[in-house]
Amino acid sequence: MKYGYARVSTMGQNLDTQIEQLKQADCDKIYSEKFTGTTTDRPKFKLLLKKLKPGDTLIVTKLDRFARNTIGALSITKELFARNIKVTILNMGTIEDTPTGNLMLMMLSAFAQFERDMIVTRTQEGKEAARMNNPLYHEGRRQKYTDQQIEGALKDVEKGLTIQEISLKTGISISTLRRRAVKA
Repeated sequence: MKYGYARVSTMGQNLDTQIEQLKQADCDKIYSEKFTGTTTDRPKFKLLLKKLKPGDTLIVTKLDRFARNTIGALSITKELFARNIKVTILNMGTIEDTPTGNLMLMMLSAFAQFERDMIVTRTQEGKEAARMNNPLYHEGRRQKYTDQQIEGALKDVEKGLTIQEISLKTGISISTLRRRAVKA
């Protein structure tokens, strides 16, 4: 059987292109998930790895969907080869369990890891430059409501209103009100 695996890193990203490519590669079954590749705890990928049997083929669209670093790619591939499972990466081809195949996988996964590391480095440099040069720079999500607005809303608890009623009245989410009420 041919099993496809599609992954994106965030909930806002779309799996459609990868899934379409895997369908065009005649995958019998496709597993997909929205989970960061920087962690090894990818539930659907783990499930897929358990499902694979000797003679099956694992197909992914790109190497970085499969593993984010060289050690991870080599480890997973070695495990699959030991179980007589083929690995195909659509933008590279079939990875063979040969010295040349292993060398190509090692080099390409090293480049994928390098690319990821460079993205992280550039992001950190950009944040540092923004911190130093932009007095309005704020890391993380901006607050929708000021501390004064939330504190004012929570004073309605003393008037006998429930958190749910305050949320309806002010538009501030129940979870934000509860979280802030605990801090107070």
